[in-house]
Parts: sequence; structure tokens; C-alpha cells
Amino acid sequence: MNIKDKVKQLPSSPGVYLMKDSLGSILYVGKSKNLKNRVQSYFQNSNNHSKKVEKLVHHLKDFDFIVTDTEFEAFMLECKLIKEYQPLYNKLMKSPKSYTYIRIQMEKGLELASEMNENGNELYFGPYTSKSTAEKALQGLKDFYKINCNRPSSKKPCLNFSLGMCIGMCFEKSALVQYRHIIDRIIRLLEGSDESGLEEIKQQMKIASESYDFERAVKIRDDIDSINSLLKKEKVIEFTKENKNIVMIEPLKESLIKLFLIKGNKVLFSQKAKMSEPLGDWVKLKILNYFNIDSHPSTMEIGKENIDEAQIVYSYLRNASCKYLIIPEKWLFTKNHYKIDKALNKFLNDPSLIGAK
Repeated sequence: MNIKDKVKQLPSSPGVYLMKDSLGSILYVGKSKNLKNRVQSYFQNSNNHSKKVEKLVHHLKDFDFIVTDTEFEAFMLECKLIKEYQPLYNKLMKSPKSYTYIRIQMEKGLELASEMNENGNELYFGPYTSKSTAEKALQGLKDFYKINCNRPSSKKPCLNFSLGMCIGMCFEKSALVQYRHIIDRIIRLLEGSDESGLEEIKQQMKIASESYDFERAVKIRDDIDSINSLLKKEKVIEFTKENKNIVMIEPLKESLIKLFLIKGNKVLFSQKAKMSEPLGDWVKLKILNYFNIDSHPSTMEIGKENIDEAQIVYSYLRNASCKYLIIPEKWLFTKNHYKIDKALNKFLNDPSLIGAK
């Protein structure tokens, strides 16, 4: 069948598509809430395509597709398939080895690290999916706070001190005290508990702009964007660690909904159900079965292998039309099951779910 004729037969449903070359190798994996419209777009308005898409279409000889009930499932399946097949034209979610951490040691300061080491004297933030963004953010913080020391604790001023890039912690005790205070501020910034430092950097950008130093203003603006990117990733990680048991419901059509039980960043259970039927007892039973406190560790670490799934869950819960409920660990103890009943009664009677079409 001609590939364009095959496109015409695609359903207008959520799903994942796998683009193939003449040898059947997978070139690209994509997802969409409307498969037909998305795949058709590759063969239309070629003048608006990027160079990457033009090359992809040139080598494209066939495609497969997988239909899903919801866009969320398409997101998660796309992530899984990209990691499995490592397609040439997919860059994101491709190689966890390219992810990086920020390591903070009081003696060595801030640096990037490819792995986390269990050491009580080191503090890690991340993982971050873009090494270049983490590098830019780190350098921006070092520039702003003037902690670009290339010879710490040497008792002699380093070259960067003479260039105005180091506060002098390499040879002055008072500067070393200031340096430790700066590191504490950076830690609080990355934790999200104190963003006053970011506001100070924004003020520096404003001053540079008002002084017509536009090159410096643009550089600071880019640093701020990189820092914000890191803060967003930290919010994803903290949300996933804190909210391990998630009940998510997404309206489908014809009074149907789909229930998802998510443990951190993993979908443990999913099934369609009719809103016309009593759902409370059924959902509660699934919660107690799949969120069993004896079956899963109480602590949860988010590493390179699962940061992409965590990002998908976090973003989808906040931006999509789904509804979700967090089940605290303590509710899973028998004496607190009544709290699950109370929360589900309110959750399942949400007008937006009752009116699912």
C-alpha cells in the first residue's frame, strides 16, 4: 500500500507512531492525541518543515502505529519505545548516560558529575536531562557570586582573583566564610526553599540593560533561563518523591473514564470503567491492592533511568484534563481506610467526571 494511502486510514485517536526506513529500521518514534493529523503533517507544507523533518521524510518508507486510549498512555509508551529502540532522529529520552548531576562539596565547590556517589560530604541535585543547560546554569551562578576560584585554599590569590572573577577564598579567611555562605544560598536556591538569589541575578540583568550593556544582559538572561530549567526539574523530582501514590482518572467518551494507579513514576494499573456504575468500592480495592505498603519501598529515588517518566507524570497532572488524587502512605493502614472512602467520595463525584462524554 502507498504510504500516503496508509496515512489516510489512520484513526483520529491518541497513540504512537514508528517511522521506518527501507530496511525496516525505526528512524523516529512520536506520539500524538490525533494520529491521523500528526502523521499527515509530515507530508504537507514541506516549506515549513525543519531540516531534521525534511531528512526524516526523505528516508521514510513505512510506519507502524499503536493506538492508546489516552494521550498520557501515548506519552509513556513513546518514552518506553525511544529507550528501547534508540531511534536516530530522537534525541530526548534516548540515552540516560548523557544525563548529569550537580555535585556540591564545600571544599571543591560546584561541579558536574555523571553519577551519584554515596558520600556524606557530598550533596547532589538532579539528574538533569541536558548537560549543556546544567553547565550554563552552574557557570552563571559562579559568575554572579564570583566563585570562579581555580586554586581554592592555596593561601595565594588565584589568577581569577586578579581578573575579578573570584572573591578570594583561595587566600583570605574572611572570603572563605563568605564563600560558605554563598554555597548555602545556592543549595537553598536549588532546593527551591529560597529564590532570592535568582531575583538578585534578574536585577543584575536589568542594570546591565539600563546601562546599554546588552551583550551582558543577554548572557545573564540565558543564565536565568538555564537556572529556571534546573529548578523545574527539581520540582519534578520532589513531587515524585513526596507523592508516591497517585490515583488519576481521565474522561474518555460515552460516560467512560480510565483509571490509572501510579506509583511515583510507574503506572501499576489502568482500566476503563463506566461512570454510571458505583466506582468507590472498586477503586478503593484497587488502591489497597496496588499501593500495598508491604509491596513497595517507602523511600523513592529518582535517577537517570526514570526521570523522563517522572517528568511526563508531573507535567500531565498539571496541564491535562485529567483529575488526580494523592493517597498518603498513612491512609493505607487499616485504621485510616475511612479517609480513603471520604476522599474517593468527593473525588469521584467531581462534576467534570460525572459529565464525561
